[in-house]
Amino acid sequence: MTNFLLGAVAGALFACVGTIAAVRQPEIQTRLGLRPAAMLAAAPTPRSEPAPRPEPACPPAAARKVGSVEMLLSPRRFWWIAP
Repeated sequence: MTNFLLGAVAGALFACVGTIAAVRQPEIQTRLGLRPAAMLAAAPTPRSEPAPRPEPACPPAAARKVGSVEMLLSPRRFWWIAP
């Protein structure tokens, strides 16, 4: 008896979840009469391509100091850290 009751509850839950998932689809809402056919979303129009962005100017190789103390202990960097 317990197995029947648990199976019936599980089946009812599956049916509820399936029904809710199906009714969330606009086509099924139209078939069930929940939404008029005119209210279906139209296909999105294609967007035009954006203008290409200019490449950012990088500092010259001589201005970049790789491996220097300035990279880790820059006063400008620590100025923005809240106390």
